[in-house]
Amino acid sequence: MGRETPERGTPHPGSPEPGTAVGRGGPPNQGLALAAMLFAVSMTFIDQTIVAIAAPDIIDELGLTSSQMQWVVNAYLLTLAAFFALGGRLSDLFGHRRVMLIGTLLFVIASALCGAVPSGDFAQAWLIGFRAVQGIGAALMFPAALAVVIAVFPVERRGRALALFFGVSGALTAIGPLIGGWLTAWTWRAIFWVNVPIAVIAVVLTLLARIPDRTRREPLDLPGAVLIAVSMGLTVLGLQQASSWGWDSFATWACIAGGLLVLAAFCRFELRTRSPLINLRVFRDLAFRIDNAVLFFAMMAFVPVFFFASVYAQVSLSASPNQAALYLLYFFIGFGLASQWGGRILDKRGARPAMKLGTALGAVGFALWAGKLTTLSMHDQWLYAAMAGAGIGLLLAPASTDAVNRAIDASYGEVTGITQTVRNFAASIGLAVYGTVLTHRTVAKVDETLQAKGVPEGASHDATESIAQSVTGQADSRGPSGSGPVAETVRDSMSAIRMDFAEANQWVFYGMAIALAVAFLISLRHPGTRVTGESSGQRGGSPSGRPGIGSVR
Repeated sequence: MGRETPERGTPHPGSPEPGTAVGRGGPPNQGLALAAMLFAVSMTFIDQTIVAIAAPDIIDELGLTSSQMQWVVNAYLLTLAAFFALGGRLSDLFGHRRVMLIGTLLFVIASALCGAVPSGDFAQAWLIGFRAVQGIGAALMFPAALAVVIAVFPVERRGRALALFFGVSGALTAIGPLIGGWLTAWTWRAIFWVNVPIAVIAVVLTLLARIPDRTRREPLDLPGAVLIAVSMGLTVLGLQQASSWGWDSFATWACIAGGLLVLAAFCRFELRTRSPLINLRVFRDLAFRIDNAVLFFAMMAFVPVFFFASVYAQVSLSASPNQAALYLLYFFIGFGLASQWGGRILDKRGARPAMKLGTALGAVGFALWAGKLTTLSMHDQWLYAAMAGAGIGLLLAPASTDAVNRAIDASYGEVTGITQTVRNFAASIGLAVYGTVLTHRTVAKVDETLQAKGVPEGASHDATESIAQSVTGQADSRGPSGSGPVAETVRDSMSAIRMDFAEANQWVFYGMAIALAVAFLISLRHPGTRVTGESSGQRGGSPSGRPGIGSVR
């Protein structure tokens, strides 16, 4: 597997065991530590959705085009995906607490500067640049914050702690649009400035929680960091831009294929280096592979549902942005409640039962939800939205926690970087694939509707393309502008077009159900072993070459 040194993952002498670590002022305050990490990561989750709500105001004030605004969104997501693995590794080398604080400060400084963007020629470069810095800060902060929670809670209590961590932080993604709508009514700049008080609270709680830092005596694999950053950046860029460039574009496939080739080169390099950025030996563990595969297919539904459900609510249900956020709360009520149950199942019975139940419930929930989209009624959909959310909630913390529990030599930051990279990559694929499906089906349905109203084929196709780009690119419940018989027919057909869009979304939600069904089939292969705390902190590689995963039963 490579020429790995015996010191791989060895903490400084006298380092305490995970879950029993003692800081300078005594043992860590677990409650304060968990609260601090929640405040920190809440900024990263809210920022994934809050900016989209303020997009029209940002465009108007700064004079940006829709394409430039899309890059404001993409810059954050690209750097987040590219630097997750590096952030996790830095967390292991220099201490989870230290890297979390550095990531938080980097994130909040970039946030404040995003809010202070000047009008004029430099606005686009300024905003995109500091959004990219935000992504780097989040990539440092999140793996380190999650590793802190893992380090201060023993294995026996880790499931419940991480269930709360993922439940609360996940729910904040849905609250983002609601907060964004309220703040934007004052000024769109406030969506960035709101991170400042949150970061102050996170830093103060972190300092009060007496969280110890455990460092490692290893060199940083800079070539590996560059390779994985280029790989993830190129691949995610190709997926993000597929809707704009088109799937038949050379640039789209050059980015995706180039990213995958660099990923292959990264894996080859990591297997040969003495101190790899990611110890690929962990993938020898069947349970770890299953955990990540389940997370991959689950994230193809979990993250995209924010966008597609919100756009559906605003277009087909004629909901305002704030009403669309409330629509998503049905999903998160189920998610939040079930995530706590999933954590308890993990602590008592292991990850496999929670993953099987969660993937099955999620698949059924998304399928039933899809069937109700054409009712155009929130009241008829809330139960199935909650079922879909409950399914994701049941599996998310158990799969993530079980994967991290199997870290080689307790390299929690490193393995967290792996799982978060998998999740982010899957979300990018889901958004790209479902976005293409939605656009294709919307064009087909609306074109059919307009031609049935007597619009000539050529004019109908042009109008349909315009409508599809409008509703799938930037949710807007207003009627189309313009004059002439075609525009008049389109306005008269809006009720039918809203139904067409609902029917197109059914394909997307059925696709999410299929993704969860695949995750269910994969979860059946999980060995069902449980990681216990008996050997916590003593997980060196065994003589057989298999990754050490602590005690399992």
